[in-house]
Amino acid sequence: MRKRTVRLIGAAGSLALAGTLAACGSSSSGGAAPLSNAVAAGDAKHPEWSGYAFTIGDNGGDGSQELAKITGVFDNAPYKVKFARFSYGPPLVQAAASGDIDLGSVGDVPPITGAAKEYGFKVVAVNRSLTPDQAVENIIVPKGSKLRTAADLKGKKIAVPQGSSAHGLVLNALKSVGLTPKDAQLVFLDPAAAATAFNTGKVDAWAIWNPQSAIAVKNGARILVKGLPPIDQTSSYYVAHDTWLKDKTKRAALTDVLKRLSHAFAWAVKNPDRYAQALSKEQGIPLTDAKASLAAYSNRVTPVEQADIALEQKLADAFLEAGQITQKVDVKSITDNILPAGYDSSKLKVTS
Repeated sequence: MRKRTVRLIGAAGSLALAGTLAACGSSSSGGAAPLSNAVAAGDAKHPEWSGYAFTIGDNGGDGSQELAKITGVFDNAPYKVKFARFSYGPPLVQAAASGDIDLGSVGDVPPITGAAKEYGFKVVAVNRSLTPDQAVENIIVPKGSKLRTAADLKGKKIAVPQGSSAHGLVLNALKSVGLTPKDAQLVFLDPAAAATAFNTGKVDAWAIWNPQSAIAVKNGARILVKGLPPIDQTSSYYVAHDTWLKDKTKRAALTDVLKRLSHAFAWAVKNPDRYAQALSKEQGIPLTDAKASLAAYSNRVTPVEQADIALEQKLADAFLEAGQITQKVDVKSITDNILPAGYDSSKLKVTS
């Protein structure tokens, strides 16, 4: 694959890179990295992989880059791996569609809004929450707010990143009480700008995920609507540049990348202290806040199932009905599983 740099993307928000693209390296904490030999290198069966280089989209500091260093999961990979940091999902999907990244995880809405714009990507796997009874995002209100239910959002200003999973939460929360986006004032802001608007009283509510939601609540904000079924999903989705998927050899290499990455996250789930340290470092937040947000990042990677497609299709149809997208999206047509049937990263054997 030719070497690429990630372009700044202005559509639907900002792309936040962690400096320049960073190459994956071994743990610097001393001693052997725990997963440096956990996955077969694949050189003998696929010598052509040595000419490949993959860029993984790191969504909001999800720990992937730091965990790759700690675990050494890519140390014996025959290809090169780099990471690019994004502030939220829509720019990551656009980067996957344009080929600036090869793989990345986003919430439930970005694949829908991306597909509505005919971007060239596919949904290739699912990140399923290991704590599906805990919300990974919420609609929150400031301390002292008189808003008590979703119905109270009528006519109010709600800060939300456009095309994000939180956008879906707002849409469904309003729909659950008979309202539409036209009944409220959706203020489309990226997470950083939304935080400023929320903290300065320029909006009445903020739809946002953890750790931002958890930090705001710790500082006095209150959860108005939890991001839980039936109005919200707790799963996220891996997307990939579809050019790789059309080539059998490149597809196999990309599958290897995803399996290694899922090994790193499986290790992290069983080593929560190290996981929290990775999140704290990547996001630049206190360790206590990272620990409080672990549930939002503790997932298992599996293939996409028919139930996932059905949920995404229902959400896509709701976005179209509400006028949030202008083109019907066929979720099945943008789905292309790359993991073998029955794959579940929570069943992987990892060591501490």
